[in-house]
Amino acid sequence: MIEVQDLTKNFGDFRALNEFNLSVEKGSIHGFLGPNGSGKSTTIRTLLGVLHPTSGTVRVLGRDPRRHPDVLRRVGYVPGDVSLWPNLTGRETLRALESLRGRQVDRDREDELIDAFQLDPDKRAREYSTGNRRKVSLVAALSVGAELLILDEPTAGLDPLMEQTFVDVIRQEKKRGTTVLLSSHIMSEVEKLCDSVTVIKEGRAVESGSISELRHLSAHRITATVPEPTPELRELAGAEFKDAQLRVTANREDVSHILRLILTAGGEGITATPTSVEELFLRHYSDDQSTS
Repeated sequence: MIEVQDLTKNFGDFRALNEFNLSVEKGSIHGFLGPNGSGKSTTIRTLLGVLHPTSGTVRVLGRDPRRHPDVLRRVGYVPGDVSLWPNLTGRETLRALESLRGRQVDRDREDELIDAFQLDPDKRAREYSTGNRRKVSLVAALSVGAELLILDEPTAGLDPLMEQTFVDVIRQEKKRGTTVLLSSHIMSEVEKLCDSVTVIKEGRAVESGSISELRHLSAHRITATVPEPTPELRELAGAEFKDAQLRVTANREDVSHILRLILTAGGEGITATPTSVEELFLRHYSDDQSTS
């Protein structure tokens, strides 16, 4: 559904993408991870035909989106930054986007999504919060019956309840046979949804594979109050203690063991939070490590 080969994109002397490769199989949900400035947005804009490659090839649904822009009628897109016409209501915005696309949406599906995301479609866009603007964009992309969804940070601005609604909706889309490219900073979101993942850094793919193959990238940040740390806790790699507060970042497979150590030592106020993609890159792809 997406095939990118040796994609290079230069902006003057700056190389945003450097022989980047990406392949997304039909019917899959493919995670696209990378820190800010890694080349994710440039890749997505190239997939949408907004940018032209300096070299390399891009195929969306088997066609070059620059030469055959009509192929994008079969693609649903949620941008990372959502801007709407301030004087239009949510419903008027949906109609305007439908007209621009030139393809009729499924109105029943649209109503289902409006209810699911608890969107008030009769408010003007200038009254919407960031999360509500995001909801309008999601409803527009998901109601068109797209064969391919390209989603750039689609849950940014949504509250936890709506994030779970998003997960449920995307799972429904997969059951319908829709293919999804999901760019996200939330590793737990990627783990819940994705079949495969490509990791990009400085314009190059540094990891690619199934989500199970890349599960080693996942980590949790653990904090707790431990008045009297045991020797086992003090010997944990990367553990920090200050005023009886323990902070440590652990690989996914070590979390349960560390939690047991904390409980044995009488720890309280324990939290275990999935690390962000930015933290993941500091752990696994710092400049002094090989990315070959």
